[in-house]
Amino acid sequence: MSQLPDPVRARSFGASAEAHAAHRPGYPDPAVDWALGTVRGRVLDLAAGTGKLTASLVGRVREVVAVEPDPAMLALLRTALPDVEAREGTAERIPLPDSSVDAVLVGQAIHWFDPDHAFHEIARVLRPGGVLAGLWNAEDGRVEWVRGYHEALADGRPEQGVPRGGDRPDLDAGPGFGPVHTAAFEYRRATTVDGLVATLSTHSWALVSTPADRDAAFDRMRRYLASRPEVPAGGFELPMVTRVLRTVRRW
Repeated sequence: MSQLPDPVRARSFGASAEAHAAHRPGYPDPAVDWALGTVRGRVLDLAAGTGKLTASLVGRVREVVAVEPDPAMLALLRTALPDVEAREGTAERIPLPDSSVDAVLVGQAIHWFDPDHAFHEIARVLRPGGVLAGLWNAEDGRVEWVRGYHEALADGRPEQGVPRGGDRPDLDAGPGFGPVHTAAFEYRRATTVDGLVATLSTHSWALVSTPADRDAAFDRMRRYLASRPEVPAGGFELPMVTRVLRTVRRW
């Protein structure tokens, strides 16, 4: 039996749906193209959130369907992308027929799934030979000053759950899928210190922290960034990396 994700953190995002839509980054075009490969048919964006990845799929493939469990996030997705078929559902209970999609893409969410049920469901809705791909955006923790502000946030307490911005994601979909292929896509995101705080405030560790702990973490980060020449007051470019893991449903 696989270890289940923390249910409190997994359910924390709905309350920040509008902030998530406003401050979370989208996905770079080369990463989305690599995830899709040659797929141009019907694609499911699973755990679609407010539609960050969904928006990148529109126009790339013949048809997009989005599935998201949180009503607040789903409402924002429907407002932003009214022409996309959007349904309420979970990875463990996907509201689609058998063999009905050519690819399942998941942005920033596979680690929240119950793997013993979700990958069986994904295999069910995928056509044989269909693609499953997970995409993860992160600050590039290989960069010294980026790693430094994550350390300032955590303050030596890994249980706080501050992301390290460079950890390798996993995609163990089971025997119904072939080998997993990986790729990484570097890019830079223009932001400010306030903008970075706004983005990090939508992460699960921040959402489940007490206000005092969260404010203290961001105060430490602000003090650290104020000492760095790479972070001028008027704005800066944040090194990012999107990691993509891709596999194919066996025939």
